[in-house]
This record gives sequence, structure tokens and C-alpha cells, in this order.
Amino acid sequence: MKKIFLAAVLCVSSLGMKAQYGSINAIIQKLEERRGINQNLKDVSIDDRKFVLIKEFPDHTERCFIIIKGNLATYVEMFDDKQTGESSSNVFSGDIVRPRHNIISLRADKLEGKKIPLAVTKNLLMTKQKKILYLIDVNTKERWIEESAINQK
Repeated sequence: MKKIFLAAVLCVSSLGMKAQYGSINAIIQKLEERRGINQNLKDVSIDDRKFVLIKEFPDHTERCFIIIKGNLATYVEMFDDKQTGESSSNVFSGDIVRPRHNIISLRADKLEGKKIPLAVTKNLLMTKQKKILYLIDVNTKERWIEESAINQK
């Protein structure tokens, strides 16, 4: 009788552990998605996409754009002075390399059509959270959001 009771308790407890494993696994997957880890984004096309980064400072606002068309890229910096209301911009052009599935390397070596000696480079990690595509700068941890996601809100 004790053996049958012990076997029944063992079976019920193993089913409970399996249910807990399933819920723990779901929580871990959600956390990984939030941090952008272990996502397979190799099939996501970044062709004809525009990403935006906005930085606020006490005296000015910086708006930066990355526009991707095939393997060519345009990197635009716009500075808005809060005191005078004047805007200025720098337009860099270059290329994009996607060596790994979620990594994007940007190298902009031309400023308004003229070659510059020191290229602007960005190494970006592509992540997707709640169906919105983000680029996270590997060095500065800045988050670039896809422009179409901003326009939806």
C-alpha cells in the first residue's frame, strides 16, 4: 500500500514540476525577448527602412536618422538650437554590412558627397520587441527605433 501511495505521489509531483518548467520557460523567453537576446532575425529585411534617435539637451536637440536602401546607408545628424531656433545638419553616406543575423555595421565615409578621412562607424544590434524593430548601438547602448513605429502612435 505504501509503495502504491508513494508511486502516486511521485507521478503527481512530476506533473507539477513539468507545469512549473513550462511557466518558467515562458518567463525566460519573455525576458530574453525584452533584452533582445536569442532572437532569430535573419529573415527580417532592413531594406528601405528608416531609424530615428532623438536626444534632448538643455541648449539643443539632436535628431539622428539612419536610412537604409539595400547595402547603402545615409546617416543624418540634425541639430536644433533651442535659443535661436536655427537648425543645422550633417549628411553622411556610406554602406551597411550585415555580417551576422542580428548585427549591422554602418560605415559612412562621405560627408555631403565628399570623402572624409575618418569615417563615422556604428555597430548596431537589431532587436524586435512588441513587433517594433530597434537598433541598439553596441558601444553607447543608444536605442534607434524604426520610424514607422513612431508614426503609428
